[in-house]
Order: sequence, then C-alpha cells, then structure tokens
Amino acid sequence: MEIAGLEAGAVTGLGPALCSSLCSRSKAAVSSQLVTGIWEGQYNFFCQGTRSGGEADMKIIRVLWWYYFSKLIEFMDTFFFILRKNNHQITVLHVYHHASMLNIWWFVMNWVPCGHSYFGATLNSFIHVLMYSYYGLSSIPSMRPYLWWKKYITQGQLLQFVLTIIQTSCGVVWPCTFPLGWLYFQIGYMISLIALFTNFYIQTYNKKGVSRRREHQKDHQNGSVAAVNGHTSSFSSLENNVKQRKQRKD
Repeated sequence: MEIAGLEAGAVTGLGPALCSSLCSRSKAAVSSQLVTGIWEGQYNFFCQGTRSGGEADMKIIRVLWWYYFSKLIEFMDTFFFILRKNNHQITVLHVYHHASMLNIWWFVMNWVPCGHSYFGATLNSFIHVLMYSYYGLSSIPSMRPYLWWKKYITQGQLLQFVLTIIQTSCGVVWPCTFPLGWLYFQIGYMISLIALFTNFYIQTYNKKGVSRRREHQKDHQNGSVAAVNGHTSSFSSLENNVKQRKQRKD
C-alpha cells in the first residue's frame, strides 16, 4: 500500500520536485522489495522457472503488480506533455518505450508474473530511482549548475539493457521451466531499445559536443583574425605616418 500511495501522489499537482521525490521513493521501494524476495526465494541468476520459488514467488508477484502500475503512471507522462503543449518531448523513443512497456508488462503479469521476469524489473527500478532524483533536483534552479551527470543516466539505461540481454541469454543457454519464447522476445526487445537509446544518446550528447567545439573553434578563429587585422591596421597607420614625415621634409 505504501508503493500505491507514492505512485498515486506522483500524478497530483504537487510540483515537479515533490512528484519526482514520490516517484523516486516508489521505485526504491519496488527495487528493495524485489531484492528481498529474490534473496528469500534463492532465485537463480542463470534461469529461474515460473512459480518455482515457493512463498517468495507470491511476494515477487505482488511487487511486480505495483511495478506494472508504475508503468501506467509513466505512460501518462505523454498526456501531461500534450496538456502542457510540450510536443517536442513526445518523440518516437518516448512513445515506443512507454507504450510498449505498458503492454508487455500486462502480458508478463498474466502469463509469467515471476521467475526469470524479476531481473529486468529490478534493474529498471534502480535506474528510475537515479532518473527521478535527477528530475527532482533539476526542478530546483540553484541545483542545475551541479547536474552534470545527465548523460550518465542514459549510459546506465544502456548498460541495463545489455545486462538484461546477458541474463536472459543465460536462460536460453541453460534453460529451465521459464518459457523460451518469452526469453527470445525479451532479447529482441532489448536490442530495439539499445538501438533507440543509442540514437538518442548520439543526437543529444555527441552532436551537441561537436557543435560546441565548432563554435569554440569559430570564436578562436574570429579572435585570431581580429588580432591579425588589428596588427595590420597598426602597421598601415605607421606606414602612413612615415610617408607624411617624408613629405614634410621635402
């Protein structure tokens, strides 16, 4: 119920800082509860079958339902962007990621609500703790100069996808009672997210860095030209003074 209250508070008009704080706390609660359930059920990293962890499975299922509910809250960001007329934030990545996660986790919760499904949700919840913490801090103007680590959150998301592929592949190599079809699907889905997030990273960070370097080079070149022009003008004025003196002597 604590998780439900935190997520519900996130959709109220309490301000960006408080909203991000609530979302961050809810994700931290989900992540910690999943880790506890995994430990209690002695889940296998390489492959964990569905409903093979005893009582711990029921705990994992309950927590994953709240995780699924959080995906619904995240999907509502799209409608908030529309209401605030922030259409530039409604990108292909945003719509694909949030809409697909909402639908995929509906199928997960109805078909494979425990077992090998735990890994991606645990990692994703931890990454979202960092992400919402960043958003909360960025809503405080005095903190913005110190938020230099935004790109590392994206790097963390990419690392999350790679680790999920590795862990999912273990279930393919060393199979258990978890459906192989779901494992193959998850590997393909993670690859699609890597492609989209990598493109976002390049467009957002690498190209900005290149444009900034070019601007710096242009400023440097303009400064050099100005200095050369200033030197030339001084030389020309000196030459004119010499000519004037010669004319006076004559």
